Amino acid sequence: MARPNNGMRIFAATAVALVAAALVFLQLLDSSINERSAAPAGTRIKVPAGASLRSVLAELSRVQAVRRPRLVEWYLRLHGQHLRAQVGTYELAEGATAQALLNQLNAGQVVLAQLTIVEGWTFAQMRAALNASADLAHEWQHLDEAALMRALGQPGLPAEGRFFPDTYRFAAGTSDRRIYELALQRMSERLRQEWDARALALSVKSADAALILASIVEKETAREDERARVAAVFANRLRTGMRLQSDPTVIYGLGTHYDGNLRRRDLEADGPYNSYTRTGLPPTPIALPGGASIHAVLHPVDSAALYFVATGAGDGSHHFSATYAEHLAALRQFLKRTGAVPDAAITGAAK
Repeated sequence: MARPNNGMRIFAATAVALVAAALVFLQLLDSSINERSAAPAGTRIKVPAGASLRSVLAELSRVQAVRRPRLVEWYLRLHGQHLRAQVGTYELAEGATAQALLNQLNAGQVVLAQLTIVEGWTFAQMRAALNASADLAHEWQHLDEAALMRALGQPGLPAEGRFFPDTYRFAAGTSDRRIYELALQRMSERLRQEWDARALALSVKSADAALILASIVEKETAREDERARVAAVFANRLRTGMRLQSDPTVIYGLGTHYDGNLRRRDLEADGPYNSYTRTGLPPTPIALPGGASIHAVLHPVDSAALYFVATGAGDGSHHFSATYAEHLAALRQFLKRTGAVPDAAITGAAK
């Protein structure tokens, strides 16, 4: 019987050794992908644009989330897995395996930053908040208002009032352009929905006019139970040709010249936003109105009131009057309750 020669024995031994080494290597790869993170709870990493698999694994290794990054890399390449992590900040799941962490990155489960655009802010205040956000990439910071609206596909449209006040959540590093786009879209959709469902026989004859009046209502009261009543006062005034006599419109027109005090001379200085000297609505909104104010303007209460004045009760409430005599009595009550000194600025018909 033929016996294997020494060469064949060496070859067989080498083959067995290679197979054994390969099996050990595969076991190492399997164990590396299943090793659990030693990173502390709350550990975060940032994935920049264009990050490679190796650089991401190196970052995971740096924070002790992946123990053997090169073995993990070999495992992924051997199994045809690719890194498709979105740009952003990730908070790593505590004690997760390397595979689970990579799945988290590939799923784009980034930590969401947020920015709140407050109801009643002006567009300038909104821009300042966006520009100050450390979580946004400031792509449009240098654009003036006209250029920004052109970039949004709305050339010639004033920016004031056109962005919906809300809390916007986004991945850190998102362009400020995206927030402008979302806020513009939400306001357009909300205004269209409210206009389509509007009450009949309104004083405002267009959605744009409703937006302007809603911005005035937004600045006049923060009380949910008063918005439709304030809207009714202004609707009645528009219907009868009375001037709106709204302090917030004058304040908006003063811009940076407003020092916190509204004086008689301010009310008498004519300008496009002075609703004491001009009838009708101002040329643009004066703030970013919320959905409740838009709804109130398009669904005012049935009221004969033509005047309102603060009650002075400290809760932001107002007294609504149908006659000027009643309004003056309410004004005297306000002065008595607050101890305020009478001034022409607070004897305005609407206030």
